[in-house]
This record gives sequence, structure tokens and C-alpha cells, in this order.
Amino acid sequence: MTSTLTAAAAGFGTGLSLIVAIGAQNAFVLRQGIRRDAVLAVVGICALSDAALITLGVGGVGAVVVAWPGALTAIGWIGGAFLLCYGALAARRVFRPDGGALRTDGEAAGSRRRAVLTCLAMTWLNPHVYLDTVFLLGSVAADHGPLRWTFGLGAVLASLCWFAALGFGARLLGRFLAKPAAWRVLDGLVAATMIVLGAVLIAGS
Repeated sequence: MTSTLTAAAAGFGTGLSLIVAIGAQNAFVLRQGIRRDAVLAVVGICALSDAALITLGVGGVGAVVVAWPGALTAIGWIGGAFLLCYGALAARRVFRPDGGALRTDGEAAGSRRRAVLTCLAMTWLNPHVYLDTVFLLGSVAADHGPLRWTFGLGAVLASLCWFAALGFGARLLGRFLAKPAAWRVLDGLVAATMIVLGAVLIAGS
């Protein structure tokens, strides 16, 4: 039971650290939430899309490891290196902030159909989402062996919690996330999580 909870918690933390970043998708979800425009549809698309991609990553990378056990070492080194790079970039933003924050201004979505299509484009046409959900989460999940699906479930839950908080708690979070100082704190947490996970992944390879 303890190992299962540990794997789920690791998946939740890893997934959250990859999702929490300033980007067009997060800004769009927050903007929709503030305007109360197609919030349920937008949150649902983001969460379900992440769930599908995470499942693909956990299953795909896991299948490679089962077919070729030696691949775990290569995946561990590559995935760990990526995580360390992500952590270094987040740490750089802490010490050298660019004044960035989540901007929620801009034109309204206009219609539910337009909001849905925009959300789908931001999710599925973003190359970084495949690196984050399919490769990185798949790599870390593979390191958990038989508990990789528990890890994946934790990552899916993190995605659902984050997008639900952004969409339905937008009026509260909007004021907080509009401050660059808030993102320095979040980037610090992300950097620490990424660097630790990357080091652990490489050490276990």
C-alpha cells in the first residue's frame, strides 16, 4: 500500500511540475475561467487530452522496456537529462525573471465552438506537450516498473486538479498568477522537483 501511494504521489508531483508553467494553454484556460465562457468544455478537453497522452506515454515507453529491458537505462539517462535541463531553465527564471506572468487579456472566445477548437489546437498542436506527457512522464513512469500505471494515474489526477483549479478558480487565481513574483515561487518549486527527479532517474539507470 505504501509503495502504491508513493508511486501515485510521485506521478502527481511530476505531472504537476510539468503542467505548471507559463504558456498559451494555461493562459487560455484562465481567461476562459475569468470570463466564465465554456469553462467545463475547456477544462474537460485539457484534462482528457492529457490523460490520453499520459496513457500513451506510460504504455508506449513501458512496452519498449518490456520488449527490450536494456532500453530502461537509455530512457533513464535521456529522460533524466531532459528533466535536469527543465529544472535548470526553471531555476534560471527564478534568479533572472523576465517579468512574465499569465496574461488574461485579449479577445473573448466568442462562441463555445471557437473555444473548443482553440483549446484543441493549443493542446494537440503544441510539440512540447508530447515531450512532457509522452516521453518525460513515460520515462519516469517506466522507472516504477509494475507501479508505472499507478504513477500515470497520479499524473492524470494532477492534470485534472490543475486545469480545474485554473478554470473554476480563475477569479481567485487570476489575481495571484498575474504577479511575476508568484511565478518565481512556482518556478522555484518546479526547479527543485525537476532536478531531484532527474538526478534520481539517472542514478537508478
